[in-house]
Amino acid sequence: MATTYEAIATVTVGSGGAANIEFTSIPGTYTDLLVKLSTRTNESQVFGAVTMDFNSSTSSQSTKYLFGNGASAGSLDPGAVLYVGDGVGANATASTFSNMEVYIPNYTSANNKSASADAVGETNGTTAYMSLQANLWSNTAAITSIRFNAITTKTFQQYSTATLYGIKNS
Repeated sequence: MATTYEAIATVTVGSGGAANIEFTSIPGTYTDLLVKLSTRTNESQVFGAVTMDFNSSTSSQSTKYLFGNGASAGSLDPGAVLYVGDGVGANATASTFSNMEVYIPNYTSANNKSASADAVGETNGTTAYMSLQANLWSNTAAITSIRFNAITTKTFQQYSTATLYGIKNS
């Protein structure tokens, strides 16, 4: 069975940055969703967390998180959040961006929603960061919007982009 990807929308952050990147009015005509992101934040570290919310809800969320940086690896439970990964922050090499991908199967089903995410941030220096996340939103509503957030009142910087794809089985 062939799978077809269709770009639904792209957001590119303009000058001045943006507190979040959001896709609204997501049609229910696909089987799955995929989001590809390229981000940089003004977090005053080399890396800063990026999270997401479905349908503007911040409740009933959980994540399991695996990471490595070339020197060590580990896992953690970041709490009641849907975690996308660690994006490049303001203290990273200039003009570098992290790459992230989120896959959301069965987004219109009447079951709880899962989402897997992987992220890599590389700074053209000695530090690189890779992570994998398993997310669960314990809610049976169809996903109609997705919002990506830079950690704790930080902003996505100019030229950060995200593209939402719908996936159809044909």
